[in-house]
Formats: sequence, structure tokens, C-alpha cells
Amino acid sequence: MRSLEVKNRTSVDDIKSLRLITAIKTPYLPDGRFDLEAYDDLVNMQIVQGAEGIIVGGTTGEGQLMSWDEHIMLIGHTVNCFGASIKVIGNTGSNSTREAIHASEQGFAVGMHAALHINPYYGKTSMEGLVQHFNSVLSMGPTIIYNVPSRTGQDIPPRVIHSLSDNSNLAGIKECVGNDRIKEYTDKGIVVWSGNDDQCHDARWNYAATGVISVTSNLVPGLMRELMFGGKYPSLNSKLMPLINWLFEEPNPIGLNTALAQLGVVRPVFRLPYVPLPLEKRIEFVNLVKEIGREYFVGDKDVQVLDDDDFVLVDRY
Repeated sequence: MRSLEVKNRTSVDDIKSLRLITAIKTPYLPDGRFDLEAYDDLVNMQIVQGAEGIIVGGTTGEGQLMSWDEHIMLIGHTVNCFGASIKVIGNTGSNSTREAIHASEQGFAVGMHAALHINPYYGKTSMEGLVQHFNSVLSMGPTIIYNVPSRTGQDIPPRVIHSLSDNSNLAGIKECVGNDRIKEYTDKGIVVWSGNDDQCHDARWNYAATGVISVTSNLVPGLMRELMFGGKYPSLNSKLMPLINWLFEEPNPIGLNTALAQLGVVRPVFRLPYVPLPLEKRIEFVNLVKEIGREYFVGDKDVQVLDDDDFVLVDRY
């Protein structure tokens, strides 16, 4: 085992205890390469405002638009710069078991603390195939299984999770089906994070979820921490709901990318096929920031509407 892997080895119980995990945004330079300076600032803001973990290269971080070399580099960079201050969970899932194993081996070799694994999408498999796939990747190290049927086209049913629940490397489930499914797991002692920001308050306090893997915390990490740590807080949950609804009017991460550019913390650069939200939605975001309070959002610049011409769309990256 490589020395860095040994140094950063984290117990499954350490992962199970995380309450606020941010699916971190990956910012870009005008030519489409990673903007590591802006990325480091984003991660630092998460640490300062109380996030306990980050997902690197997830859907929000646009891992689907990265080469594996980029992906593993970003995981390694994150561990090297921030691994002592925040848990680094690399999205090393794939619809190819071979690819998922290889990426996870590389991710753990560069020091990630845990892996996030989706079920095979597009080329879907059987229920027994899901069990075999997850058993293969679970052998690599601490793992969160991610169930999001709206993206994969296939639900991971409870019987699959129950068949994996004795595996010592299973940290838990990121569950997007809803809070009734979350309760089905938590009643049996399985750790679950809500994958839906609009449901995470109730998931945490009414359905025994451990916490949330959040998109909204990219923007307001301190408020999302309050939602996960401070006990039932329905007034804050209601206050955040217009922002959460705005973020997900179009497929994630379109809203988030637009918002972070408007806040001036990332360049307004999009890797295609993602494009910014239209002008009227950008105006709505400015109003949302004013209603919630600029001081709760990341960065220190005034929020801007931005013109259509301000955005750069990159098709070769």
C-alpha cells in the first residue's frame, strides 16, 4: 500500500458520522481547463463554514465531463491540499465494473477517504448484477452507494442494499427516492444521507438520516450546516426553499454554475453541454440573494445579473 494511502486511510465509521457533505463544483478557465485557484477557494469556504466532507467529481462537479486523468488528478489535489481538514470522497463510479474498480484503486492510492458509487446506468444490469457490481467495488475501501433513478434509469431497491449491508466497507447510501425509503433503511440501522436538498431537513430530523449530500451548500454552506446540526429548524428550511427550487428548475449543475458565476467566485465558463440559465432566471437569483442576505452566500463580491455575452461555452476540453 502506498504511503499516502496509508496516511489518509479513514475508517468507515468516520464517514458514517458526516452530516454535511458538499457535492463541490469544479470551476474552469476560459479554455476549459480546471481553475484550481478558484477551486481551492471554494473548498476553503466549505471548510471555514463547517462542511465535513466533499464529493469530488460527482454530477455537480461534472465528473461526467472529465477524463479519468483529470478526475484522479483533482481527487489527489484535493487530498493533498485539504485532506487534513475535510473528508474527500471521490466519485469513482462507472457503468463498467472494470472501470469503477480501476478508478477506485487510483482514487484510494492518491489518498481519498471514501468512494461514491452509482449503479450502472444506460447499459443497465439485473438485481444480481447490481449486487455483484457493488461487492466488487466495496472491496476497495469505504464506499457510499448513490441511488438516483432519475439519472440512472434504474432504482437500487432495498433488497439489493440489504444484501450488501454486512459488508464492512459500506458506509451508507445517498438516497434520492425520498424520505419513506430513507426511513426503511434507518429503521434497520443503515446510514443514509438525503440526496434531495428540498427534503433533507425532514430527512434528518423526522426520518433519522445522518445528514445530506448537498448542492445548495455550495452557495450557503453555513445555513445548510445549521439545517443539519441545529435541531428542527422549519423556518430556515422554508427560507431556503425558494433558492433550492430555483437551483433545480433545470438539471443540476446548470443552476449552481450560473449562481456561482453571478456571485463572482468562479469564472462564467461552462463545459458543454451545460449552458447558463436565461436572463430572467439570473435576475430571479439576484433577488433571492437579496431576500436571504448576501452575507450568507459564498464570496464577498456583489451579486451580478451578468449579460449573455459574459458567458464562455467550451466544446473542446
